[in-house]
Amino acid sequence: MNIYDISEKSGVSIATVSRVINNNPHVSPKTREKVLAVMEACGYVPNAFARGLGLNTMKTIGLLCPNPADPYLSQALAYLERSFRDTGYNCLLSCTGRELDARIKSVEEMKSRHVDGMVLMGSTFIEDRERNNEYIRNVAHTMPVVLLNGSYPCDNVYCVVCDDQRATMEAAQYLIDSGRKRILYLYHSRNYSGRKKLAGYKAGLESRGVPVDDALIRFFSEDKMSVVQVRDYMLDLNKKGIEFDAVLSSEDVLSIGAVKYARQTNRVIPDDLSIIGYNNSSLCMCSDPELTSVDNKLKTICDQCVATMVGVLQGRRDLPQKTIFTGELVHRGSTL
Repeated sequence: MNIYDISEKSGVSIATVSRVINNNPHVSPKTREKVLAVMEACGYVPNAFARGLGLNTMKTIGLLCPNPADPYLSQALAYLERSFRDTGYNCLLSCTGRELDARIKSVEEMKSRHVDGMVLMGSTFIEDRERNNEYIRNVAHTMPVVLLNGSYPCDNVYCVVCDDQRATMEAAQYLIDSGRKRILYLYHSRNYSGRKKLAGYKAGLESRGVPVDDALIRFFSEDKMSVVQVRDYMLDLNKKGIEFDAVLSSEDVLSIGAVKYARQTNRVIPDDLSIIGYNNSSLCMCSDPELTSVDNKLKTICDQCVATMVGVLQGRRDLPQKTIFTGELVHRGSTL
């Protein structure tokens, strides 16, 4: 069943059916009612692309996600899709991967689908070399782009971020103020957000007069950050004689690995080892003891991404290019 069939059964032109579908006012009530009755009887649902051609909007937003299996990004997807749906927009998802060529291809493919705007999820999309960001600048010439928890100064690109540097700094300061001096920092990303968190860790130590020890800064690639792998890595550090009395991480799963390490080495949490995660995910409540973590205001950030995108599409000109939210340390049983 297509628009031609509806035209034939209604006894009106294809143009008239199109005007009814697109809610054009230049259709008599009687004709509109007749066409809608045929559509309902036939179970006809207008094609979104066909409607978009008439309305100059697809009412569709492209969500581009590097890795939907990542707990942070999967939760962000859920928040974004629900919030866009509540405002009358559908979403198309593209799982881009993290390689530059794959991301560029995904952006171009999404553009070809005539979406109204794109949300790029995470600072993975921003490269250090400016020439590698040209693909974002190019697509922003044709539609608004919202960057979730990443920063890129460019016309028609709107950034909504958590102040990861400040949040991580305050977490490190809290550990030091509670008597910890040897804070092991575990992190999994070297992108914009990852760099901010690492800078926050160092700033927290320096603000309390604690020297930064590179032996206590440990990076985990995405394929080596499972709970078991982190636990075993920390056991190896212990065998090498690297001492620490606290763990601060850039992601909750890394801190859960630290909890497993403490259990295996009979270290009491938080008396012998204090642990703080990041993202305040559901993993925090599954830990024993429950995990202290930084709440990076993900739902608030996602809601603001949606509000910004919808506002831009509605023609608002008073929207900030960058919106920053402050994270909050949520205290639970893994810290004093």
